[in-house]
Amino acid sequence: MLNRNETGLIVVDIQGKLARLVHDSESLIANCEKLIKGARILGLPIIVLEQNPQRLGATVKELSKELKDINPIAKFTFNGCESADFSQLARKQNVDTWLVCGIEAHICVYQTAIGLIELGYNVELVTDCISSRQITDKQIGIDRTRVHGAALTSLEMCLYELVRDCRSPEFKPILQLVR
Repeated sequence: MLNRNETGLIVVDIQGKLARLVHDSESLIANCEKLIKGARILGLPIIVLEQNPQRLGATVKELSKELKDINPIAKFTFNGCESADFSQLARKQNVDTWLVCGIEAHICVYQTAIGLIELGYNVELVTDCISSRQITDKQIGIDRTRVHGAALTSLEMCLYELVRDCRSPEFKPILQLVR
């Protein structure tokens, strides 16, 4: 069960034109926006990765407006954990579980999730907040990541799991996000 005091969010490479080319991109971006807002409401640490931003562009505006105070970490390896800046920042967050959203499920999301598992973290893929250009690649990415020990969750499932109680002051803002 997720615990808000031990959970953070990693946003992987939702940037530039590629974000508009993945399967069901509108839903992906809308769901990621809700997830980021929910993480903010719950006070979770958030880390943003960007793959070769000079070539692929910045995080899409729908998300970057929710992440104004967070400097994205530029990376060139597909596995974000191979970036010293990312690994150091992840360690400083004092969490044991990372929710992971982003693109592409079978490349950067997969490799970063495996890297996090190898570093000893629990990883939960937010399956309605990840995508690939091809739906079959998304499914392969999910399947392979799960084989390596990642758990699967959804936007609503993880947010309600983190809220835990309808009497919590965060419940109503979360409810408004997912309605």
